[in-house]
Amino acid sequence: MQIGSNTSYTIDSTVYPSSKKADKVDDKESSTEEEKDNSLQSSQKLEPAEQQQVNQLQARDTEVRAHEAAHKATGGGLAGSASFSYQKGPDGKMYAIGGEVSISFKEGSTPQETIANARQVVAAAMAPANPSPQDYAVAASARMMEMSAQQELVKQLQEEQNTQAGHQTYANVQK
Repeated sequence: MQIGSNTSYTIDSTVYPSSKKADKVDDKESSTEEEKDNSLQSSQKLEPAEQQQVNQLQARDTEVRAHEAAHKATGGGLAGSASFSYQKGPDGKMYAIGGEVSISFKEGSTPQETIANARQVVAAAMAPANPSPQDYAVAASARMMEMSAQQELVKQLQEEQNTQAGHQTYANVQK
């Protein structure tokens, strides 16, 4: 995977398995008062199996939102907005069953800045209680970027030391 300046990667949670098709919707969930009233009425008439499914969807919705909020909060200025995949429950409500937050890998103007950015990406990727496989992949890519920047920093420091040693040797010859 090539990591370049301003390349965006996605931190993604695992999608809840379902026989129903999930709808992809950006961070906004629209519902009118009428829809809310209808869903309240329909939730009172649910069969036990349907109520169990609603309970599972509610738990998954809470988990997904917390997972993505952790990415967003830790990612700071490198994190984009959260987007979610929704599933309609038997009560007529939409529940988040998957989500993602884009994280921007930014190379700094110095190796130190790049190292700091990479560490922030790793922190954001690993922020949730249960990171997904995609989260681990993003963290691994950021660690590679960090190691590359560390190598560049070491190279710069060695060149500075060699330059200083050369100046000292030249000064000693002049005496």
